[in-house]
Amino acid sequence: MGINFALSSPKKKTQTEKTNYNKFEFDWRTHMKTSTKRTILAAAISSACLLTAMPSYAEGSFTANASATSNYIWRGLTQTTNEAAVQGGIDYAHESGFYAGTWASNVSYASDDIYSYEHDVYFGYSGESDGIAYDFGYLYYNYDAEAEFDFAEIYGSVGMGGVSVTVYLLAHTEADEAEGQDFGFGQAYYASFDYTTEILNGTELTLHAGYHSGDFVEAFNFGDGETDSYADYGVSIAKDGFSFAVTGTNLDDVGADALDNDELKFTVAYSVDFEL
Repeated sequence: MGINFALSSPKKKTQTEKTNYNKFEFDWRTHMKTSTKRTILAAAISSACLLTAMPSYAEGSFTANASATSNYIWRGLTQTTNEAAVQGGIDYAHESGFYAGTWASNVSYASDDIYSYEHDVYFGYSGESDGIAYDFGYLYYNYDAEAEFDFAEIYGSVGMGGVSVTVYLLAHTEADEAEGQDFGFGQAYYASFDYTTEILNGTELTLHAGYHSGDFVEAFNFGDGETDSYADYGVSIAKDGFSFAVTGTNLDDVGADALDNDELKFTVAYSVDFEL
């Protein structure tokens, strides 16, 4: 999930603490946090990003996916200090609508960070009724053991035509709460709106907007004791496995760092799927 407009990573304590102590297809997860996890989950542009609907498979079939992206974007934030990522996963889907899978990517939040990988495991159920598509499930984000910041979310998505609305709720985490923080069920969430349409010879255009909020959002992504919510947005085009995305956030400039999450990001990615 290179560009995952939607989907995810827990990782950080503070940008500083995280550096010393301890984290799209298009999460936009070209998942999330490509395509596999976040596609299944639905839109980054939340990384090129992001989660929408499970592809249709024959009964009990397995597929694999692999991708390379110039920047792993998750919910508008770089997960690789604006460097490249190699990602891949395996999925199982049943004709009943049940699916399950696993996905992995390299990650890095600072030069001396202990984070090196993100490994996701998820399962859910998707289908369609009267022209309305739906998808709900559970997603677990696993990071280096030393980070002690694994977390999980439950998610639900509904869509009609090219429009989809997705909500992720924090389910649980191994991270410790600081005084005054609440990492309980549903105390952090990510909500996104995505619109996808074909514009030219099979080229797809996707527009994305998302909002992330909660104490866990601050602890995992910023660690500054202040930023517990932010909005992200993006636009992407994709065709034949190639994608290009422009993503941004409403975050303020926090000074020089390797993340630059207050700036627009331009991402290119290529992904391929395999029948197993």
